[in-house]
Parts: sequence; structure tokens; C-alpha cells
Amino acid sequence: MVIPEEDATMIAAQLEEAEQTKKPIQHISKRYPEMTVSDAYSIQRAWVNLKLKSGRRRIGWKIGLTSRAMQRSAGISEPDYGQLLDNMLLWSGSRINARDFIVPRIETELAFQLKSELKGPNCSLFDVLSATEWVTPCLELIDARVEIQDSESGEPRKVLDTISDNAANAAIILGGTPVRPGEVDLTRVAATLNRNEVIEDSGVAEAVLTHPGHGVAWLANKISDYGEQLDAGSIVLSGSFTSPIEARPGDTFYANYGKLGVITIGFD
Repeated sequence: MVIPEEDATMIAAQLEEAEQTKKPIQHISKRYPEMTVSDAYSIQRAWVNLKLKSGRRRIGWKIGLTSRAMQRSAGISEPDYGQLLDNMLLWSGSRINARDFIVPRIETELAFQLKSELKGPNCSLFDVLSATEWVTPCLELIDARVEIQDSESGEPRKVLDTISDNAANAAIILGGTPVRPGEVDLTRVAATLNRNEVIEDSGVAEAVLTHPGHGVAWLANKISDYGEQLDAGSIVLSGSFTSPIEARPGDTFYANYGKLGVITIGFD
């Protein structure tokens, strides 16, 4: 790690200000060109700690960059993760103010709700399935409190910037039909993502590390490096299997998961 703890705390405060003012900050990796993945997660934890001190409650985790194509484009060899807070939880049918975010975008995922804790470093897919109460369709609303492109050079942000920014998470929308993990073949769950009655993208959950439960196992093992675990009752987003679609005022999204039902949301 190259970023001192006091600097991580300062950057976390800047991310919080960016969320409030809707003005993203410049790339953290530009200010600290030698920063590491550990530095990025240190900043993320500092930002989450700010939220917890303000009265927020952690309800789970999200996993990102679960496809090999995305990992190659980001220059990393594993997924990343962020943390979910109670004020991020929404339900199908919600109306969302697009202006509450900076550049909101929507992705389709599956969410795992745990009935028992999961601890690394040797967590497996079988452990995940045994510990899961429900699997349900979920949309993730991602945002960017760090500039997507540098305002001066036009350079795209690095994955270290995204990790620092809580892996770009802003909200989650649960809906559809929850199922027990053994009731369906989770690898074959597919979804189409419609915006204003146009199918913008589609995908299948097998694209998430060949099985969405693999991402949950990876997460349990990864956070054990920092003395963390996945607690009973946690909601874990296993990773997107569609590309992010921009959400604008007036847009309506309809995600069709087939036998697992639908999720609808609208933006004002």
C-alpha cells in the first residue's frame, strides 16, 4: 500500500461530497499513480465507514467484473467487489429520480440471500448453495463518483478508481420470483433488459464465472484477507450478465427473467 490512512479518509470524504453535489472527482489513480488494489479497497472501506457512522447499515455485498472479457479490458485477473447499504435497497415498481445520481446505468444480475454465514479462505460453490436461502432477480444501478473519463486528458478511469468508488454501486432493485438454489439450474437463467420497450441487451447467468455462485464463493474468500465474512441475512449480487444501460429521466426499464419473473422501474 502506498496511500496513507489519513489520505484514504480524505478521499472517502471527497467521494461522499461527490455523491451529494453530483460532481465526480478526478481520477484517484492520477493523483497516486503507484496505488495498489489494497489501497483502493482501503479507500472503499473508509467511505463505507463514513456511511456507517452517519447511521447507515450494511446489508450485503456486490461483485463486479465477473466476465473474462471485462477483466481483460480492465487489466486485472479477478473480479472486484463493493458493499451494499440499507438506503440502496429498492423494489420492483419503484420510481427513481435520475437526478439523484451522476450517470446512472442499469445491469441485470442474480442476488443471493444467505441463511447462514460464509467464511473464507476455503469457501466453495457447494458451501454457497448450502448457505443460500433464496436466489432472486435483481437489477443493479451503478454510478460514477469518480470521472469516467478524465476531464483534462480524456483518459478512461482505471479499475482502481472504480474499486475505490465502492465498485460503482449506487442502488439495487429486487423483484421477480425468488427460488431456492436447487430449484432451477442457475447457469441457465437468462434475462432481456428492455428500455422503453426496446431490448437493449440480453444475457445468461452462466457468463458469471460459469456459475453465479462461484462469484459468491470468490467474495467470501477474498474478504477473509481483511478479516471479513458474509453474514447470515446478507444480500450478495453475484455479477452482471448484461452491459450497463444508461438511465435517463423518463426512461422505463423492464427486465424479463422468464420463469423467474420480471422487474420494472421508472426514472423521473
